[in-house]
Amino acid sequence: MLLHVWLGVLLLHVCSASCGHGMLYPRDSESRQTKLLDGFWQFRADTSPARNQGFLEQWWTDRLLESGPVIDIPVPASYNDITEDKSLRDFIGWAWYDREFFVSSDWASNKRVVFRIDSAHYNAVVWVNGLEVVRHEGGHLPFEVEVQTVLKFNGPNYVTVAVNNTLTPETLPPGAIQYQTDTTMYPPGYFVQNLFQMDFFNYAGIHRHVRLYTTPLVYVDDITILTEVDNETVAWVNYTVAVAGGFSSQVEVTVEDANHHVVASSNTLTNVLAIPYPTLWWPVGMNSTVGYMYTLKVNVSGDIYRQPFGIRTVRVTEDQFLINEKPFYCLGVGKHEDADFRGRGLDYTLIAKDFNMLRWLGVNCIRTSHYPYAEEIMDFADRQGVAVIDESPGVSIINVNNFGNVSLQHHLDVMSELIRRDKNKPSVIMWSVANEPASDLDISVPYFKTILDFTKASDPAHRPTTFVSYKPFETDKVVKFADVICLNHYYGWYTDSGHLEVIRYQLRREFAGFRKLYKKPILFTEYGVDTIPGLHMNPSFVFSEEFQVSYLHEHHKVFDEARQQYLIGEMVWNFADFATIE
Repeated sequence: MLLHVWLGVLLLHVCSASCGHGMLYPRDSESRQTKLLDGFWQFRADTSPARNQGFLEQWWTDRLLESGPVIDIPVPASYNDITEDKSLRDFIGWAWYDREFFVSSDWASNKRVVFRIDSAHYNAVVWVNGLEVVRHEGGHLPFEVEVQTVLKFNGPNYVTVAVNNTLTPETLPPGAIQYQTDTTMYPPGYFVQNLFQMDFFNYAGIHRHVRLYTTPLVYVDDITILTEVDNETVAWVNYTVAVAGGFSSQVEVTVEDANHHVVASSNTLTNVLAIPYPTLWWPVGMNSTVGYMYTLKVNVSGDIYRQPFGIRTVRVTEDQFLINEKPFYCLGVGKHEDADFRGRGLDYTLIAKDFNMLRWLGVNCIRTSHYPYAEEIMDFADRQGVAVIDESPGVSIINVNNFGNVSLQHHLDVMSELIRRDKNKPSVIMWSVANEPASDLDISVPYFKTILDFTKASDPAHRPTTFVSYKPFETDKVVKFADVICLNHYYGWYTDSGHLEVIRYQLRREFAGFRKLYKKPILFTEYGVDTIPGLHMNPSFVFSEEFQVSYLHEHHKVFDEARQQYLIGEMVWNFADFATIE
């Protein structure tokens, strides 16, 4: 039971130092500099029975190589597939990283220096020069902390990061550690990580950029931008700039179009600016101009920050999803951040290839199944005109012990962090708080009503909110709180496997049942079958390419009917192959 005790001590609910202020993406400017700490880091997995040797021996007090053997691991990347060691691929517990870095003496005075990790999965503790500076709970989202007081400007610095991928009943996604105590069948201290219905691999490590960045002492802390459109003849840009560190003696705000022409300006921290005949942000297929972005340039007492944004509106009726007051039909896919070798690690080449394939397929919408994707992916979606359903890591919330107060508070914190990061992104058209939870349990009702209400209220733009249900209309108790009914069903695959003839009957029945109960639009967020490339069978049979085509075709017959009434989209599962736990 050492692992359980140790987790209880060290994985207390911790809100990072970034809580309570903005989370602007680090950008170079005339007043700001960034320094990436990506590259090869030294690495060691703590394989002690309780996974606590690193804390007992205080590995952070010196370079890792001083306390034992290390290997080189790339950052950003998941560590699981980097070596040929199966035990590292399947490792659960604390993994330790460190590296040396230098800081320019130009940063020594009259500047804030901030250390930031864009994503470390799942829990993280960070030390700089042997001093703890920040803890963060939850993967997929950035956290940061000021570090100028612990840095050395006249010599080497080192940073140590401990990352833990253990999933418990109170994490997102939840999981459980199962111990095996029969030493005639299992080695001493043997345990496994159970992931419930989480059908994707639990990649671990530092998955996105690590960097330092500077700001002046008086700095732009946050920017919020809201847009409205009046008959496409004028747009209203309602912005608010939050300043920290002191008094803002000078304020200059300009709106620039894509050609860097100034189209509006102000000298206050909050204002509503008019833009005549704006170019609106549109998804692919709705307009000849897609993904058009403006820039809000803010200069506060010499600190300059440029925030991209698009002008568009989103609204839901009982039958339609409207973007800029025109009906939007989602032709989409579910995805994963997943690739050979790098796992969930950020990869610009992969991002570009994925979006080119999405355009080739005619996709205009994606869901960040089942966790927040990298900011670089979200920014690319902005520019490419791909609408995004922005989903939290709330997947597999299926057991009663996943609905407690600790779980609820963590879920609220995650949604708050996600909104703070993505609130200005025009591609984000809806928030999804969970995927396939046990929404038929009574305990799920207050839990998800709280989260959905909180999410809507926390977003300055009050975007639509949803979750993805896989429960039938007879038993689901939560969709009544969502703005859009999102459904995952695999008729003819997970049920009645191979029987294509039942798909239309069952799909029509499910749509009709939900619509009778709730006058809300429906989005079919997952359907599809496993297929072996190159396997051909005629007549079609499961796993053959012919079966996949027929399976999709049976769904499309019903989609084409429902699209004329209340269906607002269809999303194939999945865009590309991804790793699972089996």
